[in-house]
Amino acid sequence: MNITQIGRFIAQRRAALGLTQAELAERLDITDKAVSKWERGKSIPDVALLSRLAAELRTSVVEILSGESRHVARSSNLDECRAPDEDGRTIHEAAGQGETLVLEPVDAGDLLVSPYLFGSNLEHTRSCLYSGLSAQMLRNRKFVGKPTAGMGCAMAWYPIGKQAIFTFDDPYTRHGEGYHMQRMAECNALHILNPRAGAAAGLGQHGVSIQAERPYLFAMVVKTRGPIAVSIALTDRTEERVYARHTVAAQAEDWTRYEIELTPGKGDADADLRITWEEAGSVCFGALSLLPKDHFRGMRRDVVQAMAALGIGVLRWPGGNFAGEYNWMDGLLPADMRAPFQSYLGLETQPHTMGYDFNEMNTDDFIALCREIGAEPFITINPCWNTPEENAAWVEYCNGDSATHYGGLRAARGYVEPYRVQLWSLGNEFGYGHMEGDNTPGGYCKTVQEHGKKMLEVSPNLSLCSSGPYPNREWAELSARPLSGMAQMISQHYYGYAPCFTDLMAVEQEYNRCLASIARMRCLIRQTHQMLSPNMRISLDEWNVWYAWYRPSSVTDGIYAALAMHLLIEEAEKSGIAIACHFQAVNEGMLCVEPDGVRMSAQGQIFALMRCHAGNHLCFASQEAVATMDREGRVTVTLINASYRQCKTVNFSKYGACREAVLYSSDNVLPPSFFSETNLLEQAGSGSLCMPPHSVLKISF
Repeated sequence: MNITQIGRFIAQRRAALGLTQAELAERLDITDKAVSKWERGKSIPDVALLSRLAAELRTSVVEILSGESRHVARSSNLDECRAPDEDGRTIHEAAGQGETLVLEPVDAGDLLVSPYLFGSNLEHTRSCLYSGLSAQMLRNRKFVGKPTAGMGCAMAWYPIGKQAIFTFDDPYTRHGEGYHMQRMAECNALHILNPRAGAAAGLGQHGVSIQAERPYLFAMVVKTRGPIAVSIALTDRTEERVYARHTVAAQAEDWTRYEIELTPGKGDADADLRITWEEAGSVCFGALSLLPKDHFRGMRRDVVQAMAALGIGVLRWPGGNFAGEYNWMDGLLPADMRAPFQSYLGLETQPHTMGYDFNEMNTDDFIALCREIGAEPFITINPCWNTPEENAAWVEYCNGDSATHYGGLRAARGYVEPYRVQLWSLGNEFGYGHMEGDNTPGGYCKTVQEHGKKMLEVSPNLSLCSSGPYPNREWAELSARPLSGMAQMISQHYYGYAPCFTDLMAVEQEYNRCLASIARMRCLIRQTHQMLSPNMRISLDEWNVWYAWYRPSSVTDGIYAALAMHLLIEEAEKSGIAIACHFQAVNEGMLCVEPDGVRMSAQGQIFALMRCHAGNHLCFASQEAVATMDREGRVTVTLINASYRQCKTVNFSKYGACREAVLYSSDNVLPPSFFSETNLLEQAGSGSLCMPPHSVLKISF
């Protein structure tokens, strides 16, 4: 990699587009000094910025990293689409914010607000599963990676016993059929030899959060040489306090799973799990597990309930980028036996789990989750590492009856009725350059045509969605159009400006810049729609504020989400938006998960609020107000005051008596911040209400 050549290429592309270093920096939400360093060959762009940089320079990640133009599809080749009022004002302030908004009753039309506009993602990235949805309490429970320096123990574990010998051994975990990826250090077992009887040997882990009198299920898959009495204990860090202890008589030379129940007498947010024995002999650990007894298929029940409260209409899984790292057939193995996946994009997708996903969720779990929360499943295949036949088998597993091979396998596993999954995506973000596989429009098209053909042979009524860096004319012509006979949707993603709250004097400017990026979202959606055939629709299956997953959520994010959801309702019919999925629910935007609880973020509060429109007849929709009517004739209006400083008066006296009025407001827009919910029904009797800055109002009649 020649960083001087990379810098020269970036400078040439920027100049060809007529951009200054400052303008490029502004679009990427970085400093112009960073751009200058790239172009002088002093540094290279962070991997997380590469896709956005490629889009702005209308090139590909491959070309940037090679430092030269190749015959690879451009990440974008669209008309200039700058958001209006990018000087920092929102569209509301530019229009004159202080005026009173008068709501005029409008009859509902035939157009329904689709529940599919209220979708979300469930991608195995960062902390969505790890310390989020997954109920698994242990880190590195399958011993991935390399041993710790000088000790031989697995990462995240500490050795017990001065004379004990720790080595990696032949694994218990393995991949299922259809695994063709080339990864490293995914499958290990931890072998511990205790050479001296009477001295304790074993392993332990710090930082296990436990609650008093709550039962937990501990499991271990081990093999031993001779009988070993293995002690499993929950203690404090010093081992002076033992909260719960149980002894397992292990005696099996082949892999054997043991499960016990531990109920600690006291709670401890920083407890230790200690697994020890005193006999001379060895124990080989294949996998360990610690779950709350009330878990839902390996998921935290409180997080599942919170997802249900959001009202998610469609749930996209397993990605996202992670879809290119997933092999569905691994899920046919028991959870403890499934090999972890080493991430191709480790620092981006799995920075909190040593670059590995621990393969905790399979297709059956995902479908059960969708049914539990009332969401329609939306599955993304892996067209790079799975064959067309293997992805067709996935469809058959989901939709085939028990007379088919994979439908019969599903039935034999206890799920007799077909899952009837209709929504399938043919990969994720091809054309940006960071996904493995052919990232040219023609090459991608040729690849997924065979996948789609095989999938439709199994289940002809599927709704397929193709991938691509839209809006992009080349991809529209060479991929979307040729695929339109089988895939009537294309995937589009949009992330708004990430406010950089580092200067108290610039908070208002950063707030307004974030909200102004909504205009660019609208522009790009419309451009994509204009490029597509009339029968094609858009699946905006990732949207959020950029990098919302690396910082606490804020009211700024919440107002952005409100504007985005109003936009989606307004543009759905005009711009052909069939599906929209926020990215993503758990620990990356809508739900904040802690070891002892979960709460909605400001975005989550707004998402749950806006769900009131789903399935209703649309009366009117604009950026600041949406009104819908349900089957009983009740009208619900949501209104946004996005101004940073000014109040907004809303007059709704022409609607008659108000039956509900709830205000979502906050004096603080900095992270972390949440909306306060205030019942204004009594004040609404006057026929008007005053909305404070950065607030959202729901009124029902």
